[in-house]
Amino acid sequence: MTAPLELVLASASPRRARILRGMGVAFRVMVPEVDEVMYADDSQRTAGENCGHKLAWCRDQDVQQAIIAADTVVEHAGQCLTKPADQEAAFAMLSRLSGQSHTVYTGVAMWRPGTPAFTRVESTTVHFKSLERGTIEEYFRRVNPLDKAGGYDAGQCGDMIIDHHEGSWTNVIGLPRRLVADWLRDAGIPQK
Repeated sequence: MTAPLELVLASASPRRARILRGMGVAFRVMVPEVDEVMYADDSQRTAGENCGHKLAWCRDQDVQQAIIAADTVVEHAGQCLTKPADQEAAFAMLSRLSGQSHTVYTGVAMWRPGTPAFTRVESTTVHFKSLERGTIEEYFRRVNPLDKAGGYDAGQCGDMIIDHHEGSWTNVIGLPRRLVADWLRDAGIPQK
């Protein structure tokens, strides 16, 4: 009997790791050393190319396990928002999203030895509450916005800022669970 394929998560995101752990998947983390691209007016392309670059970096390290790489961006009014450079930029992002709807795109690239890479970009619509300055400041006291697309973490105090969403909740957090679960099953990687 062949041993099940091992899995590598090509991401530094603790949120993605938490989603995989919640699925009962054994994996190890590799943090890709890549320069991320950003197309200001093409969020889907941004997320798709970045997850592909992360996957390619891991494969270049001669990784022979299955690999999942992901990249998440926020699109508002046709403009791509990635991770804010500083607290001021994060405040500007949340102020911009206040009372508005936006789309979260997560690009996921998956590969296992002997097969071509599979890349897909999933989308979820998120509707923000109207946020006063004090609410944003309180949110930032609880959540570090600097390593998160759009300057927020839906899985951490998200109820302070999010009214509702349409689509996959785990996609907003950084990894669309159903898409990944289907691929893992097809790849023969055990889940709970």
